Amino acid sequence: MKFLDFTWFSRYNYSMKTDESMITISKTEYDRFVRLEAENAELTQKVDWLMAQFKLAQHRRFGASSEKSEYDQMNLFNEAETTAGTNVADPELVEIEKHFRKRKRLINDRLPENLPVETVDHHLTEEEQICPECGEHMHVMGHETRRELVIIPAQVKIREHVSDVCACRNCEKNACGVPIVKAPVDEPVMKGRFASPESVAHIMCQKFVMGAPLYRQEQDWNRQGIMLSRQTMSNWMLRAAEDWLEPIYNALHEIILTQDILHADETTLQVLHEPNKSAQSKSYMWLYRTIL
Repeated sequence: MKFLDFTWFSRYNYSMKTDESMITISKTEYDRFVRLEAENAELTQKVDWLMAQFKLAQHRRFGASSEKSEYDQMNLFNEAETTAGTNVADPELVEIEKHFRKRKRLINDRLPENLPVETVDHHLTEEEQICPECGEHMHVMGHETRRELVIIPAQVKIREHVSDVCACRNCEKNACGVPIVKAPVDEPVMKGRFASPESVAHIMCQKFVMGAPLYRQEQDWNRQGIMLSRQTMSNWMLRAAEDWLEPIYNALHEIILTQDILHADETTLQVLHEPNKSAQSKSYMWLYRTIL
C-alpha cells in the first residue's frame, strides 16, 4: 500500500480508504471535503428538481391536452391587442383627381336597425344659456348626436309559480265531499329541479356554441354570487338532451331516411372517456341534411 503523508499540515491526521490505497490528509482538508460533498448533494437535488419542472413545462406547452384552444396562454391576455386593427384608421378624405371621397374601411361594423334606442337628453341650465358676450338669453340652434353601443349582461332572477287552489264553501257545509280545483300550470322542464328552459338553453349555448367549458361557467356564476356547480349543469344538459332533444333527433332521423339525396359533412373532435379509445384519439361528428 502507498501512503501520502500530510502530517506536516496539522497535528491531526485523517485516513480515507479508496479502492487502490489509503490517503492520509489533514483535518482542514477533510472538513473541506465533507463540505463540498454536502454542497454537491444539495446542488444535485436542485438540478433534479429544475429538470422535473422543465419537463412538466414542456409537457404543458407541447403535450396532449384534454381541452385545446386556438389561443395560447399569452394570447389569452393580449387578445384585444391582437384582434384590434392597429393599422386600420378611421375614414379620412383622400384627394383623387381633384375631388374627395371617403377611404373604404377594411372592417364593416354594422348595427341592426331594430335595436331599441335609449335617448339621453343633455340640456343647459338657465344660467348656462346666458350669452358670455352680451348677457342675453341664447336659443337652441341645433343638436349634436353621439351614438354608443350599450351591452347589458344577462339578468338572473327567480321565477316563482303560485297557483290558486279553490274549494266550494257550500259543499264544505252541506256535502260529504269538497271538490278542489287548482289553477293550471305548465309542467317544469325537469321535475324536482329548479332548472328553467332559459337557464338550460343558456348553459348549453355557452358550452356548445361559444365553447365555454362548464368549469368556466361555474366560475362566472360564482362571481355573480350564484353557487351553481358544474355537476348540476351537467345533470341539466344530460337530462334535457334525453327528454327534449333526443325525440327531435329521432324524428329528424326518420325524415332523413325517406329522402333520396343527402348531404353530409364531418367534423373532427376529441372525446374524453370514449370506450376503447384513448383521450388523444380523433373522433368524428357527422352532420346530415337534405336538399329541402
